[in-house]
Amino acid sequence: MIGNAYRIDIARGLHGLRKTSEPDPTPGPGQILIAIRAASLNYRDILVAEGRYGRMTSGDLVPLSDGSGDVVAVGEGVTRFKIGDRVMPGFSSTWVAGSPTPQDLAATLGSPLVDGVLRRLFVCNADKAVAVPASLSHEEAACLPCAGVTAWNALYGHRPVRAGDTVLTLGLGGVSCFAIQLAKAAGARVISTSSSDQKLKIAKVLGAADLINYSDRPDWDRAVLDLTHGRGVDHVIEVGGGGTLEQSIASTAVNGHIHMIGVLTDGQVNPRSLIAWRTLRGVTVGSSADLAALCRMVEANSLKPMIDKVFDFDDAPAAYQHLREAGHVGKVVVRIS
Repeated sequence: MIGNAYRIDIARGLHGLRKTSEPDPTPGPGQILIAIRAASLNYRDILVAEGRYGRMTSGDLVPLSDGSGDVVAVGEGVTRFKIGDRVMPGFSSTWVAGSPTPQDLAATLGSPLVDGVLRRLFVCNADKAVAVPASLSHEEAACLPCAGVTAWNALYGHRPVRAGDTVLTLGLGGVSCFAIQLAKAAGARVISTSSSDQKLKIAKVLGAADLINYSDRPDWDRAVLDLTHGRGVDHVIEVGGGGTLEQSIASTAVNGHIHMIGVLTDGQVNPRSLIAWRTLRGVTVGSSADLAALCRMVEANSLKPMIDKVFDFDDAPAAYQHLREAGHVGKVVVRIS
C-alpha cells in the first residue's frame, strides 16, 4: 500500500513543497505505527523550508514536528500502547526526559536530520510518544508538542510560575496563546501585547488581565512598568527576538526571567541591562516527559489550544502561506484524515 506524504526540497524553499507517495512504513521492535490525523505548523517550519534552520541549507525531508493520530500497529515488545490508542510523537526523536544532549536538540522531527509528520503514516519509538488528552480532538492535540511544550518549559521548567506572579506575553502566536492559558491556570496575572485590538480581545478571552497595543504604545515597556507600579514582570515570554529583547528586559522585575524563544528579528542588546538580577534563558521546546506533564495540566484545567485555521491535507501549501503572512492567532493546523 502506498501512503501519501509531503516532502520539501530545502534548496527550493517553500516552492519545493510537494505531495509524494511513499511505501507504508513498518514498526520495528519497541516502535508504533501512527495514522496521523492532524499536524500543526510552527515558525520553525518556515525556517526549515527556507534553509535557515541549523546549518543544513539543502536536503529533502518530510516536514512538521507536531502531529496527533491513532496507533494502527505495534512492534515487538511494545506494551505501553495498543492499536486504537490516540497518541502524539514527541518533538525530539531521542529526548525522553531530563536535560537534553546536543544530539537530542538536533534529532527533532521535521528537521534536516529527521523526517516529520506531514504524512499519513508515521513510525515512532513507543517511549517517545504520549497519550492524547481525552478532552482534545486530534486537531487540538497536534498543537501541543512544540508550541505547547515550549510555553510549558518557559513557565514551569527553570523557575516555575507561581500564583501572584505577573507574566508578559508578546503577540498572539501559538506559544504566546499557550503561555496566557498556562499562566492564568497557575493563578498568575498576564499582560499581553499585540498591534491589533481585535487580537487583544482574544488574549482577554484566553485569560490576559491587561492589554497593550504596541502600535499605540511603542514604548510598551514603559506601559508594562506603569501597570506593575514600576516593579516589572516575573516572566517574559520573549518570542520577538533581538528586535524586542531590549524592551522585554526593561519590562522585567529584579530576579525576573526572560524566556528567549523567538528568532523573528535581529537586534543588539546591551549586556549591562541584564546585570540588575535578571535571567535571560533560552528555551528549546522540551522532552516527551514535558509533553506528558503539559497534557496533565491541560486535562486538569480543561484547556483548549487556540486554533486559528484548519486546512485540508491537499491544501498544506496554503497552510504554510497563511502562517508566513503572520495574521494568525494561535495555531495553524492541517487535517490529514
